[in-house]
Amino acid sequence: MKLSAPVFQLKRRAKLMARSAGMPLHAALDTIAREEGFARWSLLSSQLAAGSLSGALLGRLADGDLVLIAGRPGQGKTMLGLQLLLDAARDGRRAVFFTLEFTERQARHHIRSLAGDGAENTNIADAVEIVTSDEISADYIIRHLAGAARGTVAVIDYLQILDQQRRKPPLGEQVRALGDFARASGVAIGVLSQIDRSFDPADKRLPDIHDIRLPNLVDLGLFTKACFLHGGEAQIQHVA
Repeated sequence: MKLSAPVFQLKRRAKLMARSAGMPLHAALDTIAREEGFARWSLLSSQLAAGSLSGALLGRLADGDLVLIAGRPGQGKTMLGLQLLLDAARDGRRAVFFTLEFTERQARHHIRSLAGDGAENTNIADAVEIVTSDEISADYIIRHLAGAARGTVAVIDYLQILDQQRRKPPLGEQVRALGDFARASGVAIGVLSQIDRSFDPADKRLPDIHDIRLPNLVDLGLFTKACFLHGGEAQIQHVA
């Protein structure tokens, strides 16, 4: 979604509004965000952060990477995953979003909003494949991506529910299968992940690999890279 003005001008407008109306700055920022089509300022800033971070992440992706994209709710991990797919599509790569959370209509709406207005941006947004089947698991994803060209980028939404249904293999087995497939095929796979509630930003600014919420046993060393987000900051690091 394109903003009506650069973000520094929007912040200046919010400060003037807060001063003239005698309201808290955070309330003025949220008001400005709603005028721009966002429910609150944190969502607007998360989208901006995702736009710049995704380019850095795509630039550091190697064919065959298995990447964790992790953060607490509302910190922008889903936006980052979708923006990564948009950037991949702009780069001429196949881009696929596997989601157990969104309907296809919801996912398409978010992707088009991130892409912005204009026929060219709409075409890029619509080039991102969306897969919403309840059968999504490592086996399903591997079958869907069989024969995909090296450099294809896929994002899975999200790690902790891949084995929610008992008929699906344990999460650890699925992550291992995805890693083996990524290395063999050259497909780069990003996996959105929740952060454990025990993470306290008062102790450290950003979560790390030790803060991943794991209801079931997973060898996180199977991932090659990780990107952690919190409070508008992010860090990309090697895992394996």
